[in-house]
Amino acid sequence: MAIPRQLPNAITIVRILCAPVFVWMLLADGGADGPLRWWAAVLFIVAIATDGIDGYLARRHDIVTDLGKLLDPIADKALTGCAFVGLSILGELPWGVTILVLVREVGITVHRLIVATDHVVAAAWMGKLKTVAQAVALSLALLPLWTVVGDWIHGVDTVAMWIAVLLTVTSGIDYVVTAVRAATSSATGRTS
Repeated sequence: MAIPRQLPNAITIVRILCAPVFVWMLLADGGADGPLRWWAAVLFIVAIATDGIDGYLARRHDIVTDLGKLLDPIADKALTGCAFVGLSILGELPWGVTILVLVREVGITVHRLIVATDHVVAAAWMGKLKTVAQAVALSLALLPLWTVVGDWIHGVDTVAMWIAVLLTVTSGIDYVVTAVRAATSSATGRTS
């Protein structure tokens, strides 16, 4: 069965549009552990899960586009960035963690946009692993599971977040090294 060529990109755009709605839901009641917090977490989980859906559809139906390769990581960063900032505003995540993650995410996104006129930089496997780790860690942090299972879940949240941060930094370094090698190789190719 054929699907509309624009469907994967439309899903990605919806993910971007979910980010401000998610932030409003998370912050509307000051981070109370009530229904809005649960709904914010559910919206985040559903929206971040569409990352796999749009990519699968694009690859399965051979409709991968340069726009999709560009928008997909931006959508992920918009959603996860909003979650990091929201958790820091609520005092549940140190601002240092959020700033470190945002510097990496914004820096790489800006680089992708700068080089987009020459070529589109698709996400590498380490970047995809980082996104999954962030999605898991943020989902655990957003869901007020402590109200159901007890405070021990905070330890699980902390471990998951440190894994996500470690992968964020490591994948950022990997991206920079790969970009420098590509630029050096390209420059060498032009001079020879």
